[in-house]
Amino acid sequence: MSTSEQKLAVSEELAIPEELGSSQAKLVYLALLELGDATATELQQLLGLSKLTLLPILSELVADGLADYEQGTYVSR
Repeated sequence: MSTSEQKLAVSEELAIPEELGSSQAKLVYLALLELGDATATELQQLLGLSKLTLLPILSELVADGLADYEQGTYVSR
């Protein structure tokens, strides 16, 4: 299997939503899927993103219905 075929297989398996345009948004989405739930601080520490970068991405995920925000924790859908 070629590298491009492997990338396509991984992409299809993970089913990353098309509306996630930036690589950072995709990273946050995948981290949240893997963890199941996490606080913004936990995601910040894990991913090395600033809160100024992370919080708008999390808001976007919630607005797009890809995550929920419950009692200070973001939960993957």
